[in-house]
Amino acid sequence: MPIEAALLDARVRYGPLEALHGVDLAFPAGRVTLLLGRNGAGRTSVLHALAGVVRLSAGRVMWRGRDVTALGARQRVRLGLALVPAERAAFASLTVAEHLDLAAGAAEAAGRTGSRGGHSEALDLFPELTPLLTRPAGTLSGGQQQLVAVSRALSARPRLLLLDEPDRGLAPALAARLHAHLLAEADAGGRTVVVTAQSLPRSLAGAAVVHVLHRGEVGFSGEPAELGGRPAAAP
Repeated sequence: MPIEAALLDARVRYGPLEALHGVDLAFPAGRVTLLLGRNGAGRTSVLHALAGVVRLSAGRVMWRGRDVTALGARQRVRLGLALVPAERAAFASLTVAEHLDLAAGAAEAAGRTGSRGGHSEALDLFPELTPLLTRPAGTLSGGQQQLVAVSRALSARPRLLLLDEPDRGLAPALAARLHAHLLAEADAGGRTVVVTAQSLPRSLAGAAVVHVLHRGEVGFSGEPAELGGRPAAAP
């Protein structure tokens, strides 16, 4: 299958500590890829390397056949990448509506309005946000702020969507709804999605590829059904 993005012999260092030890990872276009592993395995570092949040100490970042290693995070955002971090993903002083409007405006400016336009995709998926549109994100619960952050990313209509434990703080029903949407959008809309988790969510068993990371190295790459009884699989 065609590859949307890849890390080639990628190394990431934080001072004297190396978080990624020359990993090779490929993310198929128009599909959902899962990055599994325990805390400290290197999942977040992979997302940050793809997004340009951290610079590689060695190796390359490829996106749509182009070497984007030297591009900064803002440049990658303009090219159609969106990252939702696991923590502090919403701006406390902005209202829910402002979050969505800013993202939708950026998408329109980049010509990525799609068939629905605006931020209707996010509100169709999470109607729970509609009565909260005028409230600052800082007044919301942790789970509500997570919905705002994910909805903002969806409203930007990215080509490459990176989600770091997006179901953290979400009720199981909301997480399952999000997972189903991600799979459907990838299948129908061609969006490439990379999701991190500590274990395999049953509602994302339809993902195309699973990469399991262990202490900054790739321990397994394959389809979810091949994961079997490995430690990263859900019971």
